[in-house]
Amino acid sequence: MSSLEFPHRDAPAPGTVRELAPGVLWLRMALPFALDHINLWLLADGEGWTIVDTGLGDAPTRARWEEIFAGVIGARLVRRVLVTHYHPDHAGNAGWLCARFAAPLWMAQAEFLTAHAVREGVAGYVPGGTLALFRANGLDEARFAQMATRGNIYRRQVPEFPDSYRRIMDGERIAIGARSWRVIAGYGHAPEHASLYCEELGLCISGDMLLPSISTNVSVWAIDPEGDPLGQFLHSIQRYRELPADTLVLPSHGLPFRGAHMRVRQLEAHHEARLAELMEACAEAPRSAADVLELLFRRQLDTHQMFFAMGEAIAHLHYLERAGSLRRAVGADGVTRFAPATEKAWTSALTA
Repeated sequence: MSSLEFPHRDAPAPGTVRELAPGVLWLRMALPFALDHINLWLLADGEGWTIVDTGLGDAPTRARWEEIFAGVIGARLVRRVLVTHYHPDHAGNAGWLCARFAAPLWMAQAEFLTAHAVREGVAGYVPGGTLALFRANGLDEARFAQMATRGNIYRRQVPEFPDSYRRIMDGERIAIGARSWRVIAGYGHAPEHASLYCEELGLCISGDMLLPSISTNVSVWAIDPEGDPLGQFLHSIQRYRELPADTLVLPSHGLPFRGAHMRVRQLEAHHEARLAELMEACAEAPRSAADVLELLFRRQLDTHQMFFAMGEAIAHLHYLERAGSLRRAVGADGVTRFAPATEKAWTSALTA
C-alpha cells in the first residue's frame, strides 16, 4: 500500500449514523476547538448497544445524542458505555449516559482514576500545577497569565462522572454481541488508552492513538514532570504493525482509513524530523521548551493549543534527554534549558 486509503470520503451528518460493518455505526459530534469534531461508535450488542466514547458534556452534544436516541437507539438497551481514555471529548458524557440507561462504565483503571483526579484537582492536577511546570520550562508571563484564566476546564466539560466502573485491561477480549473485541493498551497520549480490535470484522477502533492526518498530542504534565510520554507513544504504536495490513482503522478524529502500517511509519518520520531539528537548535544555544515552540508548531497557537504545545515541547526534549543526546541545566532565572550532551551527532533509536 503506497498511501492511506479512505473508503468513506465524508462523515455522517450531525444526528445521523453510518454503518461501516454489520453492527458498527459511526456518528460524529462537534467540538468547539480547532480540532472541530470527534468520531463516536455504536456497536450492536445483542438486543442493545455498546457506546464507545461519548463527546463533550455540553448542551449541543447532548442535543445531538437526543437525536441519536430517537432515531437509532429507540427502545433498545444501552448495555455499557466504553470510554477509550479520560480526555473530555471522549469521557464528557459518560456519567450522563450511564445514568440515563443504568449502564455500567467500562474503562481502563488509570483512565478512570485520572478522570476523577482531574475533575477534583488533586495530586498533580492541583490548580496551577501545570502552569508552574510550564513556567519552569520557559513560559513567559503574558502566556502564563492567559492560561491562568482557564480554571478547571475539565470539570466544565465532564460535569459528572461515574463513581464505579468495570475495569478493562490490555489483551482482554470483550464480547460485544456475537463478536470479540481485543483491548490494545497504548501509552503516552493518556495513562492507559484502550483501543479495540475485532479480527472477524477487520476493524480497529484506534481512539486517539492512530489518527490519519495529525500527530497525537503527547505531553508532559505536572503529575509526572520527568516523564517520557513521546517514548511511550512511539513504543505503543508499534503494536498497530501487528494488525493485518488491510485493517480498517476507525480513528477518533478524521476519516476511517486503511494503511495502519504506513501511518505508523509516517508518525515515526514526523517525530524523527522534529527531533533532529531540536538537536540542531539546541546545538546553537541552550533552549527551553518555550524557546522551541515555533520550531515544533509552525502556526499561530491560541491559548487552548498553547497549553498542549508546551506539554509536547517538554516531551520532545525529555525524549532526547532520555536518549542521552541532550542534557539539562537550570539557569539563574529558574528556567530549564537543554543542550547537547556530547559533540556526537544524535542517532534516533527509531532508525539505529
